[in-house]
Amino acid sequence: MSESAARPAPRLDLVASPHLKAADTTARIMWTVVATLVPVVAMATWRFGPSALLVIASATAGALITERAFAGREAPRDGSAAITGLLLGLSVPASLPLWMAFLGGVVGIGFGKLLFGGLGQNIFNPALVGRAFLQAAFPTALTTWPLPGRGAAWAGDTFAIPLFTGGVDAVTGPTPLGLMKFEGVGTPLGELFLGTTAGSLGETSSVLILLGGLWLVYKNYLNWRIPVSILAVVAGLSSAIHAIDPAGFPGAPFMLFSGGLMLGAVYMATDMVTSPVTHAGAWIYGAGIGALVVLIRFWGGLPEGVMYAILLMNAATPLIDRYTQPRVFGRGVKFK
Repeated sequence: MSESAARPAPRLDLVASPHLKAADTTARIMWTVVATLVPVVAMATWRFGPSALLVIASATAGALITERAFAGREAPRDGSAAITGLLLGLSVPASLPLWMAFLGGVVGIGFGKLLFGGLGQNIFNPALVGRAFLQAAFPTALTTWPLPGRGAAWAGDTFAIPLFTGGVDAVTGPTPLGLMKFEGVGTPLGELFLGTTAGSLGETSSVLILLGGLWLVYKNYLNWRIPVSILAVVAGLSSAIHAIDPAGFPGAPFMLFSGGLMLGAVYMATDMVTSPVTHAGAWIYGAGIGALVVLIRFWGGLPEGVMYAILLMNAATPLIDRYTQPRVFGRGVKFK
């Protein structure tokens, strides 16, 4: 027998792409995002007391339990549901009853993610879907803002029985956006930057949010074009409008560090599933969010517009992706 006859035939494997696998898995990316949110949660707890931690834990529990209930033992442990619960908890006030926070997590995962087919199939950010539901169902609870710096005191109706009001009073106050919109009163930039004002739990730590975002950019887990375009458009538009009417509209520093803009720009708008995949689309998407935030804050009926701006641009993401696809390599102009 010849040597060529004894040698086995070369093996040809036909497999679907991708053929090169990155070291970063979905679970690693998601749990890294969770880790960057831990300091933000700690700051919210320090500012508002144990109520903050319980609200965030309840929202997270609602998200995790719902995913497990629908998927059973096959429920993914990639951290995506935990992110949904954490972001939802950080977008509500510390005085929110725990059952409402839990229900928000249920709706966020159930209607914002599982109803579309699970991870990678949803159109809207699940955390914002949960918050939009809470905003529509319980507007009073979602707009009752306890003041920070109360130590270990409970912030409102934390342990209220479902569908009933509790009996714990809380020291509340208007948010900087509410003061500016309805009373024309500004807030010192230092208080905004350090988060020593009334507001949602995620409004207490702009510095920590930015640091977490920078780490995610360094790890290439976040498309930096989205938060940069959001913040740039908000700063540019608000500065231009402020120059025209300084007494009627605040400037860029106030707009950037008030409300939930930092949390929304860094952690919510950059959701890989609900944001564009192209670089050009990321710029358009971020610019649209920034413009809508300014429009709603200045001329809308509500003092804050980050949630609605992101959800609206989530809906536009498929269209943005469709019209910003790069030209296929090797394909030129058709000649008739």
